[in-house]
Amino acid sequence: MTPDFIYLDPQDNVVVLARSRSAGDMIRLGDAAILLSHDLGLGHKIACQPIPRGEKILKYGVPIGSAAQDIAIGEHVHLHNMQSDYLPTYTLEAGREFHSTP
Repeated sequence: MTPDFIYLDPQDNVVVLARSRSAGDMIRLGDAAILLSHDLGLGHKIACQPIPRGEKILKYGVPIGSAAQDIAIGEHVHLHNMQSDYLPTYTLEAGREFHSTP
């Protein structure tokens, strides 16, 4: 049976769904039982602890963004409540390539 989520690093404050889940499904995060409020697809993130506004979102031991607002345990973590730390590609000028410096 496929596990509910992937949790790789003890410092992570999110878990990643290993399969799609439906609203009303219950998943266990440690001692907490989380009732999902809406459908979530494979790969979506859920807070496995409260995340205060401004705190880094840690996934697989790597910061991927910052909380744009307080995020409660069990809440879906996505663009509506986090700010990405990655350069959005749509801001690059047309025809201009992005090169990283060595």
